[in-house]
Amino acid sequence: MTEAAATKELVGLYQAGSQHMVGDGFPVRNMIPGSGVGEQLSPFLLLDYMGPEFFPPTDRRLGVGEHPHRGFETVTIMYQGSVAHRDSTGSGGVIGPGDVQWMTAASGIVHEELHESEFAKHGGTLEGVQLWVNLPRSVKMSPPRYQTLVRDEIPIVDLAGGAGRLRVIAGESHGRKGPARTFSPVHLYDLQLKAGHQTELSLPDGFTMSVFVLQGRAVINGAQAVGEAEIALLGRKGERVALHAEADTTMLVLGGEPINEPIARYGPFVMNTQAELAQAVEDYRAGKMGHLS
Repeated sequence: MTEAAATKELVGLYQAGSQHMVGDGFPVRNMIPGSGVGEQLSPFLLLDYMGPEFFPPTDRRLGVGEHPHRGFETVTIMYQGSVAHRDSTGSGGVIGPGDVQWMTAASGIVHEELHESEFAKHGGTLEGVQLWVNLPRSVKMSPPRYQTLVRDEIPIVDLAGGAGRLRVIAGESHGRKGPARTFSPVHLYDLQLKAGHQTELSLPDGFTMSVFVLQGRAVINGAQAVGEAEIALLGRKGERVALHAEADTTMLVLGGEPINEPIARYGPFVMNTQAELAQAVEDYRAGKMGHLS
């Protein structure tokens, strides 16, 4: 295989499609699908970049109250601040800097996400990323499940030459496997690259791949610079991508095997057909996804 064939080509560079408040506690910049990349990043359906924004001390529990999901997974990665979660299965917990919450809605779940009480009381900066990960048709109606991946459980790869570090949340890189259990092949890496250093990553030929820069500035394949709150979409052909940091840079690398199935989505539900969407709405209204006590 030639060098050119082995490299995943840069397809495009995108900025946030919108900025808005989710509930009363999560100011987000929507990268997927608002930037226009949409299904090109399958199995990822959504990427919201929360903050960074300072919240003054308050006795109120800011966030998003009870709401349903069906047909996909929500993944929340915290960089600053802390968020509390609880849902209709009885699961719940608090995630802080470095932690990841991986919630599989599947057949249906009702949950809430709020600023954690001590964080709200003292105030502070909130920063994180929320992803929606699609589920294949065969498992969309599976039982819901919840995974709390605390930072100490997430493997860290120290990159060669002191270039930085990479945390493997899902999938595998540099011989280390992430703790997230997934229903289709998903790769998710939290990468910190030091100024003036570079690294090379690889994903299988045919997999989607993108690089989202939270802070700093990185050059993709020696050609295109990607800055803060920008996402670089790479082609599915090839296996490798080279990253060079022009400044200390924090990136989220997303990739996976595309789910080549029809998508029907309405608000908090992602199914394969309009009939399945209608059934999801009916089931939620009938209380079949449960409620929070």
